[in-house]
Amino acid sequence: MKTFISDFNKLVKLRLTLTVVFSASISFLIGANQQGEVMWFNWILLTLGGFLVTGAANGFNEIIEKDIDKLMTRTMDRPLPAGRMTTGQALVLSVFMGILGTLVLVQLNFIAGLLSVFSIFLYAFVYTPLKQKSPIAVFVGAIPGALPPLIGYYAAFKSEGFGLAYASVSEAAVVVTPLVLFAIQFLWQYPHFWAIAWVADEDYKKAGIRLLPTTKKDSVSAAMILISALLMIPAGFLPMYYGFGGLVFTIVSLLGGIAFTWYGYQHFVQRTDASAKKVMYVSFLYLPLTQLVLLFDFNPF
Repeated sequence: MKTFISDFNKLVKLRLTLTVVFSASISFLIGANQQGEVMWFNWILLTLGGFLVTGAANGFNEIIEKDIDKLMTRTMDRPLPAGRMTTGQALVLSVFMGILGTLVLVQLNFIAGLLSVFSIFLYAFVYTPLKQKSPIAVFVGAIPGALPPLIGYYAAFKSEGFGLAYASVSEAAVVVTPLVLFAIQFLWQYPHFWAIAWVADEDYKKAGIRLLPTTKKDSVSAAMILISALLMIPAGFLPMYYGFGGLVFTIVSLLGGIAFTWYGYQHFVQRTDASAKKVMYVSFLYLPLTQLVLLFDFNPF
């Protein structure tokens, strides 16, 4: 049983899945704050549905990549390449999680359920095979990677048919706020994933995966990491600009963006794995910190 639980955790990429669920759950609470009512049972359903949908997407990803996972040190101990789980078993688990998770999210809000299906498709069946073909995979992967805030935010709203409860909130609340949350998480993924790709480049090359902008650890790729890190500074001002982010959030985001840029610049100068790891560690801290601060410094429309 312990082996199955361990393998299940690796199949769904537990830490990644929990990070995604955290992002969606915080956005749910922001959406609930907008309405002035937190439906905690729905929050529990969101975390469950979000976990299942994300786990399904990661399961499909590992099924597709089971052969190349054998080639990389960081992935060869996953249950499929290690032979501890069959493709059929992984497929049954992934399909079950995908269907059940989508049904849970649809019950909360139709748009949230629709976005979850789109996220599974784009991540597992477009981004995953594209990783071996072109660095544009990072752009494609950033889209499903930025959908959790949208899914979580919309899940906080009561459905009316196939839409949202527009009568209870302003149009800006169901358009501007979630799109800004999406934009911030979308932009954050570039320095985050490029830094990871730099550190893991030798391992990725064994499997033919190309995620760095030029497919090489060169000055252009380092410059792209710096530029993408720099973009986090203006991105942090978007909530205040549109009227729903407070001063505390803006200051924290600005400091985070400056830290991103500083370490991005250091990496551009040094171009080492150690400097890339610093960018990566900043990215790990930036997103959950700013999301939590926004939750407590949110100004409803």
